[in-house]
Amino acid sequence: MAMMLPAVRHYLIVTASYWGFTLVDGALRMVVLLHFFKLGYSPFTLAFLFLLYEFAGIVANLAGGWLAVRFGIPRMLLAGQALQIGGLVMLSALDPDWSAAASIVWVVAAQGIAGLAKDFTKTASKSAIKATAAEGAGQLFHWVAWFTGSKNAMKGLGFFVGGLLLDLMGFKPALWLMAGVIAVILAAGLVSLPRQLGKAKASRTMRELFAKSRGVNLLATARIFLFGARDVWFVVGLPVFLYAAGWRFVEVGGFLAAWTIAYGGIQAIAPRLVTRSADGLSREVPNARLWAGLLVAVPLVLAILLQRADLWRPDLVVVAGLALFGLPFAVNSSLHSYLILAYAGSEKAAEDVGFYYAANATGRLIGILLSGALYQAGGIVACLAGSAALLIACWGVTFLLPSRSREAASAA
Repeated sequence: MAMMLPAVRHYLIVTASYWGFTLVDGALRMVVLLHFFKLGYSPFTLAFLFLLYEFAGIVANLAGGWLAVRFGIPRMLLAGQALQIGGLVMLSALDPDWSAAASIVWVVAAQGIAGLAKDFTKTASKSAIKATAAEGAGQLFHWVAWFTGSKNAMKGLGFFVGGLLLDLMGFKPALWLMAGVIAVILAAGLVSLPRQLGKAKASRTMRELFAKSRGVNLLATARIFLFGARDVWFVVGLPVFLYAAGWRFVEVGGFLAAWTIAYGGIQAIAPRLVTRSADGLSREVPNARLWAGLLVAVPLVLAILLQRADLWRPDLVVVAGLALFGLPFAVNSSLHSYLILAYAGSEKAAEDVGFYYAANATGRLIGILLSGALYQAGGIVACLAGSAALLIACWGVTFLLPSRSREAASAA
């Protein structure tokens, strides 16, 4: 039992550190969204402000995984936190007298730094779980589920905190306070985690870096479709639809915050909803297929219902349907987060996790682009139809996932 204590301690330190980081990251998104919405920016311009944030995540995950293996997980955590401080300070230097074009370029650049920061920190944190978890898929799944679910609940809370800070303190003081919080988290991690955690021999070439196991490659593909299917309605489509239906912006933001918190809570309890196996794959992979199939039905049914001209309160129907969407989506997401660590190699887990979350960021980027384009082309119905199409693709990929440990462990 004594041998377990350092692992549990490191897990709790990493989790608490990422809670604080995610709270600030969620608050930052809401501060930027609300501040520039008040300045008169259109929803499509607001979406554009976050494009570099998501694109930077692709780069950060790929590079972050390699760097975490090369230099150790704690150093990558510190690098992500330092970048977040820099992004917050840069954003606070925005001058209201600048032109709209100059302001957009400045904010997009600052958001790009924040995107690098978030995914450096995420990759390092998830890899730390693999490095500290005891042997046995049962504990690994529980640790991953709790970490991922609580993180998303904190992000939802961050949406509320961001709006509150903006109301109470204003744009610049809110950013300075958040930078101070991250600085405290950075200092705590610096003195708490062993520097060698997760350190191993990193890949020497790009070909080696991208040479992943079959399970990692397929799961990364499924992840692209899964998160594209969420963001195709979440980022632009739903907020604009609800605002057009007469909702106030605070009500729109409140629903998004509540949805994210509930989604995180479901992720945390996902192991109770999934049949477990001794090898960690033979039952978990079929469950991923089952929950992916259930998820397809939700946006598909909603898109069909919205075709009816006599439908009562389409906004409430959409909100109720997308609240339901959160259950199978959360279980799918939690299963994916577990499976990537089950498939990942032990020595270079950070590289495998980074590759997987680069796919996650790719899916979000695609979802953001499609959200604006599809809403402009056909409203919320087009967004929901696009979501269903992406989920069908995700479901199809899950039938190719290896369900035996021998297959999962075979590296390319």
